[in-house]
Amino acid sequence: MTTPGTEEPTLTVDELAARAGVTVRTIRFYSTRGLLPPPVIGPRRVGHYGPGHLSRLALIEQLQRHGMTLSAIERYLSQLPQDLSEDDLAIHRALVASWGPDAREEATREQLDRRAGRELAEEDIDRLAALDALERTDDQDRFRIDPKVLHLGLRLLDVPIELETIRTAHAVVLEHTRSAARELSRLFRDEVWGPERDHESGSGPERMRAKKSLSAHMQPLVVEALVIAFQRSMKHELRAWYGQDAD
Repeated sequence: MTTPGTEEPTLTVDELAARAGVTVRTIRFYSTRGLLPPPVIGPRRVGHYGPGHLSRLALIEQLQRHGMTLSAIERYLSQLPQDLSEDDLAIHRALVASWGPDAREEATREQLDRRAGRELAEEDIDRLAALDALERTDDQDRFRIDPKVLHLGLRLLDVPIELETIRTAHAVVLEHTRSAARELSRLFRDEVWGPERDHESGSGPERMRAKKSLSAHMQPLVVEALVIAFQRSMKHELRAWYGQDAD
């Protein structure tokens, strides 16, 4: 098992497969294709994997959900450093997730336990539900999960934050991202596609196709810009926090 609070690679290949929701054969196949960095070899020549491997598997899963072939995934991952941090992989996964529509899947409690690497308590389920990573169903042993959010939710289970704080943080993120989406939509609607451009775009089906084309091109660019801006803002806040703490 992975020891909470450490980044040391302590997962066996069987534990990694269970946490990632894939088979051991799949992991070995990905490794031979160079999609996963090699494990750290420990005593008795046993390979150990860490959070970086788990995050890379989650990224591969996300790419597959969008219909990318194995060759396309290989090309994508070949451009990423082998030692890319877990946080940087999470950013890539978030950008990839923005390409496609939201889709929920069903999972049993046993499957969730395997993905978490331990038996989940009701408090854990509450935390995942607060993050919209899952929804309860009428069957207490079955859940509707959001694959895009589940990996993040499972990482947060061992972070010492109260459930109410998680709910508040989630509300803050939703409020500000929705506000940014509204303002950006208004900007493009009024400034880029305002009434003064009607004569340039035509009307009817052609205008609708042009609008959809603009949205398709702008959405990934806006998402990437938001992620980069937020990452820089967080670094600024953390530097200020560390400075105050040091004082």
